Amino acid sequence: MLRVVRVENGIVQGLPAADPRITSFKGIPFAAPPVGENRWRAPQPAEDWEGVLKAYEFAPVSMQVRQEIDVNNIYTREWAVEPDIAMDEDCLYLNVWTPANRADEKLPVFVWYFGGGLQVGHTAEMEFDGERIARRGIVVVTINYRLNVFGFLSHPEITAESPEAPANFGHLDQQFATRWVKRNIAAFGGDPDNLTIGGQSAGGGSVMNQLASPQNEGLFQRAIVQSGIFTKLYPGARTPRFLRDLKEAEEDGVRFFEFLGVSSLAEARKLDAVYLRDKMLEYKSFWGTVVDQAFCVGDAFERFLQNERWKVPVLLGHTSSEFIGAPEVRSLDEFRTMAEGLFGEDADEFLALCDALSGNLEEAVRKASVCGIEYAIRIAGQANADTGARLPLYYYHFDAEIPGWDRPGAFHSVDLWFFFETLAKCWRPFVGKHYDLARRMCNYWANFIRSGDPNGQDSTGEEMPRWEPYTPEAPYGMRFADTAEFYREQPSEIMRFLVRQYFKKNKTASLPE
Repeated sequence: MLRVVRVENGIVQGLPAADPRITSFKGIPFAAPPVGENRWRAPQPAEDWEGVLKAYEFAPVSMQVRQEIDVNNIYTREWAVEPDIAMDEDCLYLNVWTPANRADEKLPVFVWYFGGGLQVGHTAEMEFDGERIARRGIVVVTINYRLNVFGFLSHPEITAESPEAPANFGHLDQQFATRWVKRNIAAFGGDPDNLTIGGQSAGGGSVMNQLASPQNEGLFQRAIVQSGIFTKLYPGARTPRFLRDLKEAEEDGVRFFEFLGVSSLAEARKLDAVYLRDKMLEYKSFWGTVVDQAFCVGDAFERFLQNERWKVPVLLGHTSSEFIGAPEVRSLDEFRTMAEGLFGEDADEFLALCDALSGNLEEAVRKASVCGIEYAIRIAGQANADTGARLPLYYYHFDAEIPGWDRPGAFHSVDLWFFFETLAKCWRPFVGKHYDLARRMCNYWANFIRSGDPNGQDSTGEEMPRWEPYTPEAPYGMRFADTAEFYREQPSEIMRFLVRQYFKKNKTASLPE
């Protein structure tokens, strides 16, 4: 087993994982600490170290709100089991799980970006244990990155100081870490030319931004986007807004400095990190991706539609109970007015599909409600064909029955337990069917990471149900419920209508049939 390896900055030693055939390395620095003059600056190279770095424990998590366990909050109940976890602005570290016995094995590599709205989250969350994926012959890397105001503040002084990297420091951390992996992963038995990036929620959105960044040529060969592809559905519908332009972000940065009572970037960099975090929480702003015309040159979803992205296979999907978009109206008259404003001459078709003409507002809104992520995926699938890209897209829908006293449904993020195959770490009373489903999901993911094709045998030796690429002609995907089955059903009539309307309104590609 590879327990000791040499990377570009020195020698690092790992530990046997729960399965001693896997070695885990935790807390390897991939960049210099982003503190002092490095606060709000693109990541800088890590310094060399003397002796052997004992990579036995996760490094402190990025600065963020301190999570408190709350039985009424499903997310803190599910994952915030260590409220006193170490937290520090010095947070640019990564973790590696490798099954390699030798450095020359050239195993496929998976680089994971965690989610949390770009505001919270970390690699030490227990569902992100890479051991089970590594048992399938994959080198797994989970990376930490700067969040919230530490990772996504903009300010005119920052732009003037570093016009080549004026914003998106959290995304630049992801990019910098992935480049570190490409340079160093061979020491862990990995193949730097067989690298997949993946993420969920804001981590999936981060994958979209990495896919769309002109700076990433040749950096990765595949991408996995879980619950991380978004576009606006209905006015006022709950859609995450991660994107701002640089001028807007700079203006917010100026206001924030005024709120802090500082008059310069130099002063702001001297503030204590905990004080800065607490003032950020008091300020109540959202800090996210910025169109800085350097790393980010436009909306990642729109660039995906226009085939202005790196040409790699993508596996993408969603759970059944997340980001359901519905019209926010109080009467049938408002419903009709909304339809006429959105769909013009096609409003009556929409109203008929929603059964709004029958006079039942509740039923009309129910029929108009669709998953916003599914909507975005189906638009992307149509554009993938219309632009001539026709790159492999593998679509999934996670709809498993989730046990527990809270009866949560297939909520946003619950699929993380399954494809990482870490159900045993969860408090929920999962039973055999859940473990069987997790094993198959992990197999599909590992196959895709290995070759860009998720198909292959189950760990039992049986052939798994064939997962075919998504096309407008065959808009199907894998459904993960009691088991894995390839679901050959057309999307709903209302979904097909909404997708047609998107292309009619935006005219970014030819109209689907």
